Amino acid sequence: MEENFTAKKQLIDTYGFTETDFEQINNHGVSLSTIIEQITIFNHGISSIVLDRPAKIDDGILKLNQEEFEKLASYFDANKSNLKIKKFVPASGAATRMFKFLNEFLNEFDHENESINAYINRKKDKNLPVFLAGIEKFPFYEKVKSKLKEIYPEYYSLESHEKSYRFIKTMLTHPEFNFGEKPKASLDFHKYQSHIATPIEEHLNECAYYASSNAVSNLHFTISENHRHLFENIIHEVKDKVEQKSNTKTEINFSYQDKSTDTIAVNLDNQPFRSENNELLFRPGGHGALINNLNQLDSDVIFIKNVDNVIQNHIAEISLYKKALAGKLIEIQSQIYAYLNAIDSNQVTEKELTDIVAFMDKKLNIKLYEGFDKYTFDNKLQSIKNKLNRPIRVCGMVINEGEPGGGPFWVISPKGNISLQIVESSQIDLENKNQLELLRASTHFNPVDLVCSIKNYQGEKFDLTQFIDHNAGFIVTKNRNGKEVKSYELPGLWNGAMAKWITVFVEVPLITFNPVKTVNDLLKPAHQPQYEN
Repeated sequence: MEENFTAKKQLIDTYGFTETDFEQINNHGVSLSTIIEQITIFNHGISSIVLDRPAKIDDGILKLNQEEFEKLASYFDANKSNLKIKKFVPASGAATRMFKFLNEFLNEFDHENESINAYINRKKDKNLPVFLAGIEKFPFYEKVKSKLKEIYPEYYSLESHEKSYRFIKTMLTHPEFNFGEKPKASLDFHKYQSHIATPIEEHLNECAYYASSNAVSNLHFTISENHRHLFENIIHEVKDKVEQKSNTKTEINFSYQDKSTDTIAVNLDNQPFRSENNELLFRPGGHGALINNLNQLDSDVIFIKNVDNVIQNHIAEISLYKKALAGKLIEIQSQIYAYLNAIDSNQVTEKELTDIVAFMDKKLNIKLYEGFDKYTFDNKLQSIKNKLNRPIRVCGMVINEGEPGGGPFWVISPKGNISLQIVESSQIDLENKNQLELLRASTHFNPVDLVCSIKNYQGEKFDLTQFIDHNAGFIVTKNRNGKEVKSYELPGLWNGAMAKWITVFVEVPLITFNPVKTVNDLLKPAHQPQYEN
């Protein structure tokens, strides 16, 4: 109570907060101390991550041959019957960025006075020609064209450029489509002979292949509450079909990003930003907020995958690598549990302690504190227990082909400790030539391909919020009605939110990584029909 009073007084004295502000904060579920912490972050900035070196094959990234992948997948299949398995898919994001270049076209194209070719030349737009050349290959082409013929009876007599313009406008603005505003998960991604599938359906398909045991699969979507009906409608349409085809029952549930994880926005002077109604502005805390959603799950093995990383063909092949990662997870987990139980029952000798330290170094990439050799035997065991009694993540890594996003690195903490982390370029001081060179020397990329263990060796759930690096958040600048505002994003779900987890990186084939970041990605082979298969 006293702490709350002190925080309230500080917000009144320093920032002029009113009782109306405190009521808004309370309704949002955010603590006053959190507000102060976030404003302090804006004032002091966030320290950049310090890279030691990029993780590479045999230096932080495990490379397996095909036989090893198959053995691990079989190991998972042989041991999964007693496990609670779930697939976790962050799916609340709208498809706005997917259609960004098309929205720009609608906003900036001078429809009355220029041709589309003139626009392309004027804007040096490389994406629009690709879209138009492949327009008939998009899974939504027939639906949009059918609506166009309904709206414009003269459609077939129109000039080619006019057809293209009306197609794009209808696709993005007609209420029946409105693709840029809908969740990416609900869009048409894949055209099959019998139907068109959304990412929601494809995740159900995948879930049955690898995130299942005893003929039951479990799938969890994080969604926006106002889009729940879209998800439920699609699931209602496809669930029975997927279950019959896979002979697997699928349990599906949802969660929302907690409003209490929203963060306060400030202006460029680091003063709390106020709207036209003089209200404080809160913004979603980014995907790092989903660590709270993950924390609510009660599962032994959790697969995490981005909503747009689905494939139309080769699902069985993809599943092999997913199951192999899970096999590696439970193999590691089994050994960790055995060591921790041995420590608890006082059954560890000096020789066994040496074996544990070697396992931590060689298999888990865990570097013990400097001076560990000088600890007493009991203190060594306690230090080992502290390092091993943590959540575990096994992360697939693909060869870097220039995709934007995070990568695997050895990172130096402020205390000088070195650990494996997934790092975004925005976390690095790019003005530092040494750090920039290390970033450019990275050989692998994080496709968000994780398999996680969130329970300890006694079967109890970890409190995942205890393993976050709270200094690994992001400050981003956004535009709000023409005004620049600064927003704080929480440490990313697979970045700072999992910074203190046991981390193992495994190279997986590029076939496992098929993101749809722009609509043109749907023209790639992984998203095009192969009916002969």
